[in-house]
Amino acid sequence: MCRPAEPRRIRDYAGEAVRGAARTVHVPGEFRYDEARRTRSPGTDLRPAAVAFPDSLAEVSSLVRAAAEAGLRVAPIGTGHNVFPLGDLSETVLLRTSRLAEVKVYPEAGRVRAEAGALWLPVTEEAARHGLAALHGSPVQGVAGHQLGGGISWYGRRHGLAVNHITAVELILADGTYVRTDADNEPDLFWAVRGGGANFGVVTAIEFELIELATAYAGMLVWDLVSAREVLPRWLAWSTQAPEDVTTAYRHVRFPVEPGVSEPLRGRDLVIVDGAVLGDDERAERILAPLRELRPERDTFARMPVPAVRGIRPDSAGRRSVLLGDLPPEAAAEFVEAAGPHTNVDAGLRQLGGALGRAVDGGGALTHLDAAYELRTDEGGILASLDAYRRGRPVDEVTRRRLTELRTLYDPAGVLQAGDEIPVSRCG
Repeated sequence: MCRPAEPRRIRDYAGEAVRGAARTVHVPGEFRYDEARRTRSPGTDLRPAAVAFPDSLAEVSSLVRAAAEAGLRVAPIGTGHNVFPLGDLSETVLLRTSRLAEVKVYPEAGRVRAEAGALWLPVTEEAARHGLAALHGSPVQGVAGHQLGGGISWYGRRHGLAVNHITAVELILADGTYVRTDADNEPDLFWAVRGGGANFGVVTAIEFELIELATAYAGMLVWDLVSAREVLPRWLAWSTQAPEDVTTAYRHVRFPVEPGVSEPLRGRDLVIVDGAVLGDDERAERILAPLRELRPERDTFARMPVPAVRGIRPDSAGRRSVLLGDLPPEAAAEFVEAAGPHTNVDAGLRQLGGALGRAVDGGGALTHLDAAYELRTDEGGILASLDAYRRGRPVDEVTRRRLTELRTLYDPAGVLQAGDEIPVSRCG
């Protein structure tokens, strides 16, 4: 007796559905599929129905149309520094933007246009040639993902979130059409995408403002991890009084014994305070003096050109982040207990406040961060230990409702799949 054939799952024909839409498409079972789905978020195991690398706007548009017609979703990513929230991709095309990487600086206007696959390395180098700087992330981090998610930089407490410096966004909508949106063209979409990101389209390029900055007093202070019980309370107290000219972070880092790790760090468990001070050297040294009193074993803070500032922190891909309010002295003890010398936990606190905490008129859906610190870690234990100090979402419920209305308008079928996904309203 013959058994009826089982119905084909959507992912079974994903490859044939989108293969003609772009030159480079990989599906499960193919030789290059595993390499294509790999991201910069360690510990993740994305298994999309297909992975596509478009070479042009036309291919992005064709991929979105073909996926939608086949009942597939589309998840656009660049380097994939924060893909944890994406969820199930079994019926999704992972659209990698890495081949769209053109960068053009307009020094007279103090702006830059970067395609979605561009990294911060070429942007910062090109801007520096004109005495300008971007509110950048790490050198190997994607420009688009960093900015659309908010974008905290080493200059953030003086200049605010990177997302509020965006002046235009180019994207392919869920129906495959191209839009360049700014304050005058599709202003509602421009508002939404600055904070809502990939919920509203596949971003293909961003235009944003640069700041006039050639150098900064930047670097790191390093102690053995056994000093954490002394260093963290001092840093927390210092961070609440520090002027807006300084932006720092406090980290517990365990460096592996590997050839790529410099000798002073290799195999060590360390406390690191890194960051940048804007202003002259004398003022910077006065600001850092309370931390230097703790006699770090290594002190690299010095005057350096802006392109060097981007490299003072190792790439922090894969770290989940949580916003925290003010941290009392007992919070320092809880942090060290959860991530101290007796543990194997990497964790860090980023100093917020200043311009990062002030709402920007016309800045988009995400105008500021109502928090004192950002906790970054992959360990659930430390997240739980500081849960009492956790702040809510970066955007309030009124903003969230408006984002839902606009998501429903621009992507009613929910074709696009983003990390912090904004739901499509099914009412009406």
